[in-house]
Amino acid sequence: MTVRLVLATHNAHKVEEFQHILGASAPELEIVAYDGAEPVEDGVTFAENALIKARAAAAHTGLPALADDSGICVDVMGGAPGIFSARWAGRHGDAAANRRLLLDQLSDLGDGKRRAHFTATIALVLPSGEETVVEGVWPGELATAESGEHGFGYDPIFVPDGHDVTAAELDPAVKNAESHRARAFEKLVPAVRALANRR
Repeated sequence: MTVRLVLATHNAHKVEEFQHILGASAPELEIVAYDGAEPVEDGVTFAENALIKARAAAAHTGLPALADDSGICVDVMGGAPGIFSARWAGRHGDAAANRRLLLDQLSDLGDGKRRAHFTATIALVLPSGEETVVEGVWPGELATAESGEHGFGYDPIFVPDGHDVTAAELDPAVKNAESHRARAFEKLVPAVRALANRR
């Protein structure tokens, strides 16, 4: 029996990525896009913002809702851009400008000083009010220039540990298996499977 979950995003890339990752471990799940208004993300942590979005989507649709808040965290910058990753250059969603600004800010730093990690925090909120929050971290370092056509956001400038290419140069199947979201989903699978078993 198919279990539908709404993903609290208007980003088609994320819907597709979530379906690929979740479908591999729980094929009975169907991820559907959220068509409601975007809530104000005024949390100060990834977890707070993920819960704000998931609660809004669950209330709007009456379906179990997933939401993630994710970003890139640079060690030498004290974890920034962090929750401001999507609007680092000043305008929300301008990924190319965000990447350029971050590379400019780190342009004087050599190898070993460009450590960074992607963080993904995923919230699952049920219409009953039950909530589950998990986190996944993908360590690596920042490249000195963009490279690669796959992925989105900061993928073209992030080189994951264990690879000598950017996340945007990895085969999408490899990225989906190793990414911060994949690591968070691995922790979320028991809660999702429990949800499927209730149906």
